[in-house]
Amino acid sequence: MTIDIRTIAAGDEAGWCELYEGYRAFYEIPSDATAVRTAWEWVAAGEHGFIGLVAVDDGRIVGLANLRRFARPSTAGMGLYLDDLFTAPDARGSGVATALLKRAGEIAAQEGANVVRWITAEDNATARRVYDTVASATPWVTYDMQPAARTGVTDDSGRT
Repeated sequence: MTIDIRTIAAGDEAGWCELYEGYRAFYEIPSDATAVRTAWEWVAAGEHGFIGLVAVDDGRIVGLANLRRFARPSTAGMGLYLDDLFTAPDARGSGVATALLKRAGEIAAQEGANVVRWITAEDNATARRVYDTVASATPWVTYDMQPAARTGVTDDSGRT
């Protein structure tokens, strides 16, 4: 397998969307064509600071990585956050994820970022074996908080 890592191009949409659906299924996120389409549009357009990478083998997209820039006030620097990393099941173990992570590190260096950061499920042992070869796990615990209920907001009909 000869893996080429590059930024996404308009012609990658179908292959990227197929892999992104696989990513969502892996993490047991319900199928949602609108969410996949929106994510593609953000990554393809570079919205929200996104950088989209794909791993290509013989013209077929076999991996993807979605990165976005973020400010790090504590270091007065910038970082890259790896939102999504996924390898096609038949390409796993071939170095795709490592190549995508290596390219993320190169982009971070080129942009002057001082970290590439990501999270994964604690029980994602296969991916963690790869991650442990290129990065250090941190002692930080991640929390998710739901936004407060919106009040006084009107919808398109003028109702609150």
